[in-house]
Amino acid sequence: MADGLRKGLTSYGDAGFSLFLRKAFIKAMGYSDDALNRPIVGITNTYSDYNPCHGNVPQIIEAVKRGVMLSGAMPFVFPTISIAESFAHPTSMYLRNLMAMDTEEMIRAQPMDAVIVIGGCDKTLPAQLMAAISADLPTVVIPVGPMVVGHHKGEVLGACTDCRRLWGKYRAGEIDDVEIEAVNGRLAPSVGTCMVMGTASTMACITEALGLSLPMSAPIPAPHAPRLRSAGASGRAAAEGAKTKGPTPRRLRATAPFRDAPDGVPAIGGGDQRRAHS
Repeated sequence: MADGLRKGLTSYGDAGFSLFLRKAFIKAMGYSDDALNRPIVGITNTYSDYNPCHGNVPQIIEAVKRGVMLSGAMPFVFPTISIAESFAHPTSMYLRNLMAMDTEEMIRAQPMDAVIVIGGCDKTLPAQLMAAISADLPTVVIPVGPMVVGHHKGEVLGACTDCRRLWGKYRAGEIDDVEIEAVNGRLAPSVGTCMVMGTASTMACITEALGLSLPMSAPIPAPHAPRLRSAGASGRAAAEGAKTKGPTPRRLRATAPFRDAPDGVPAIGGGDQRRAHS
């Protein structure tokens, strides 16, 4: 049986009073007793105006909430750190562990029977995985998905593989100011992670291979409707995990997918930076 609001009661010296006070305050949000008596699925909100990779997170969250509620559970959204590669000084790697600690501690501190963690940009999925494994609640990971490809002069552009190549041509005088500005507007034509097999796509595929995200959830483009349908299905899966209390990431660690997932990286031409997160 799920614990719901009874989980991790604040230490006031009286468990009954702690639950009474918790319900009194959360009812200020307009929740009914029926809603508050259901299993709770926490949902991490990693949206940020600084993070275009996660530009579709608000839509993903709404789809997740639909799936959770259709399965008889109650969704609760909470914010965590959001890391964007090109908006983190001096480097995003400094913030990965901080994000992992932030997510883990908020999962531990707040009442939830299962959790959905949303990630995408390079350091966010590793951070969310670290947090989920440490907190060890039934977990579903949702990758935000890759952006769609860009085009320039009949050529398919891949961000950020072609970013450096074309910038090098500009520095060498092979293309002019006008063309580099045109390229700048075409490298990232939609929200989502880099559409090449870099760290973000590699970690999304690894997460799926680990069994922590739904099958075929890694490659769905960020702006496409199937991305939201997958998010809804993830919400339903998390709700079932909340009701049955399992499986948890640590239990999955003993299974073959956890042992074999890294071996699939060469098969997909995955990025080497995944070694920094393994």
